[in-house]
This record gives sequence, C-alpha cells and structure tokens, in this order.
Amino acid sequence: MGLSMSESLIKEGASVIITGRDEEKLKVEAARIGAVPFHADVANDEDIKALFAFVIEQFGKLDGLINNAGIGGWAPIEEMDRDLMRSVFEVNVFGAAMMASEASKIFMKQNYGDIVNVASTASLKGYKNGSIYSATKFALRSMSQCWQAELRPYNVRVIQVNPSEVPTAFGQTDRQSRPIEEKKLTPQEIADVVIAALKMDRRGFIPEVSVFATNPF
Repeated sequence: MGLSMSESLIKEGASVIITGRDEEKLKVEAARIGAVPFHADVANDEDIKALFAFVIEQFGKLDGLINNAGIGGWAPIEEMDRDLMRSVFEVNVFGAAMMASEASKIFMKQNYGDIVNVASTASLKGYKNGSIYSATKFALRSMSQCWQAELRPYNVRVIQVNPSEVPTAFGQTDRQSRPIEEKKLTPQEIADVVIAALKMDRRGFIPEVSVFATNPF
C-alpha cells in the first residue's frame, strides 16, 4: 500500500520520501517509482528525528505525513505474550505517535499540513485472536481523533483510512507480497482514497474513511 500511495502521489506531482527498515529493498523501490529513499525504523526515535531533519534540509517544508508502517501480531487470549504485544505496539502505536509528533512541530510553524493514518477495519471491531493487532489499531483511531482536536486550529488535517483485507506483504515473514485476489481490495484502491482525501480543498477534510471489498466471498 505504501508503494501504491507513493506512486500515485508522484503522478500527482508530489516529491515523496519513503522510509523502510530493509535498506536494499528501499533503494530499489525508490529508484523504480522516482521517490527519495531514507533508511529509517519508526521504532527508533533517533531515526525519526534524522528523517525530519533530512526533510527540512532537502525541501525546507513538509506538506504531509502518511503513517503507513505496521506489523501484525495475533494470539488467543491464553497465549498472549508481553514481548509480542510490546513489539507490535512499538511500531503501530508508538512509531505512528512519534512520527506525528515530529511532523506536527513543522506543521504548527507552517500553519498547515496533513497527517494520514493508515489503520484498519480492525480499529472498528475486534475479532477472535485479534487482541494485540486490533488493540493497536483502536489506539491509532483514538490518537487520530485526539490529533484532530489539537491540530485543527493550525489548519492541519488528520485523516484516518481503514482498509479491510488487502493482499500485501503484511504479516509475511519473507516480506514477499501476496498475489492480488479477484474479490479482495488492491493497494490501488487505498491509494485512490488517500489521494482523493488529500486533494480536497483545504477548507474541509475527511476525518475517517473505511474501505471494504464490495463482495469478498
């Protein structure tokens, strides 16, 4: 989804910086789509600070942040593990929060900006064995609403996008993308929604949008 959003933004004329933990893959994909790569892990605060310093050094401003980094973690209640919970929260919640915190400092000075939080329909309803992952997305949804209240006076829009199931590399230990399935969403549907929300005149914004496959069965 991150690459589809990046490609779509570049086609709209945006300059896009993409980040990732796999430096080799990051450079290859950035070259392929025409993005600027920056090797960073959202679970590392020093990486986050270095990223935003790079943004200002290269461009002198920041128009928007897309919080798309996310990992999975599932377990039945009787098998939940503190270390697994902590690792998923580090990326899905703390990482998103620290990225938004650094971006907001720039946005408040500029008096404009956009934050897109890519969450999940798991932020709307829990499900069997989903305590860990769903809890992180419920937390992200809560943070989105808090940031909307805090940042609207600075003309900063906070938009949450909730995809349902999209075949991607998400949850794959080898990080290889799953093949597209006929009745499920593709990353492009999510990219289209994000682009449409960002292109709205700045006098308005979409606080939250959920995207489901029309007939997934």
